[in-house]
Amino acid sequence: MPKTLAAPVLRAQVAHILIAAGSAPAEAEQVADNLVLANLSGHDSHGVGMVPRYVDAVAEGGLVPNAAVKLNLDAGSLMAMDGQRGYGQVVGVQAMALGIARAREVGSCIFTLAHAHHLGRIGHFAELAVAQGLVSLHFVNVLSRPVVAAWDGGDGRFGTNPCCIGVPLAGAEPFILDFATSRVAQGKMRVAYNKGEQVPEGTLIDEHGRPTTDPGVVVVPQSNGLFGALMTFGEHKGYGMAVACELLGGALTGGGTWHRPADAQRSVFNGMLTVLIDPARLGTQADFEAEATAFVDWLKQSPPRAGAERVQIAGEPERRARAAREREGIWLDDATWAEIVAAGAKVGVAVGL
Repeated sequence: MPKTLAAPVLRAQVAHILIAAGSAPAEAEQVADNLVLANLSGHDSHGVGMVPRYVDAVAEGGLVPNAAVKLNLDAGSLMAMDGQRGYGQVVGVQAMALGIARAREVGSCIFTLAHAHHLGRIGHFAELAVAQGLVSLHFVNVLSRPVVAAWDGGDGRFGTNPCCIGVPLAGAEPFILDFATSRVAQGKMRVAYNKGEQVPEGTLIDEHGRPTTDPGVVVVPQSNGLFGALMTFGEHKGYGMAVACELLGGALTGGGTWHRPADAQRSVFNGMLTVLIDPARLGTQADFEAEATAFVDWLKQSPPRAGAERVQIAGEPERRARAAREREGIWLDDATWAEIVAAGAKVGVAVGL
């Protein structure tokens, strides 16, 4: 039966599994908190449904529990870091802490993070920055089975390669733009497949390069052993952004780009280029605050289009989802819950309520 679980209960269950998989309690709790926050934010694709893959990745040796970020270069406002295949939810936060401290000190920081295991929801890192009054930009690549087709291509050639921008707004909740450069995230196809749902037209191509609405083509091997692929958003424009994320998040960081046949490995590695800016150090703080507020107010004065309630800005849907799911609980479909139970069994943990 599908389950609706309170966030604290789900955090405890996930942490229990991760401890059994080799994480110290503090690391397990941090990863569990991050995954559940993704579910609370309405992004189930980056939530607790990732636990089975993490357990498999640890068993493979690709994901290294209790690893810490390594600082390879410290050149003032420029830093290069290595995640050493640790949990992205941990090494990513460590990298952000170093970058934020440096930006607060000198006004800006550009840092690279290579070889982090799955970073999860990139918006989380932007939220860390804006909470300190900083603007943040993130360009990320994904080293895993290539699931997104090039524009005019007929098979997967790269990952969902997210981009994220965070902007603090004076006296208001921040602008947090966090999006995959594919039309939808790969994890959302896993969620749709587990629910037995079809997806909108224009989202996918099958293993023959033909349009399809079946999310299974990118979740399980098809009859010929091949997979289909996701499409980029915005046609050639989204494709261009995806390539930029690969070049900046993968090549520039030293973490690597994808240019080999797909394999069945369960590990997911990310590289991330991050730019942090302190508006107060630019000398434009007063104008920035006034103009940003005026523009957002101007947007929200727009009459809603037919069928819409009101104009929103990026970040609002996630904050609304958090309030609702904290109150009502987090719903998990049968397949996702069964996969989490099975992951627990692999490490000797009986998951249940």
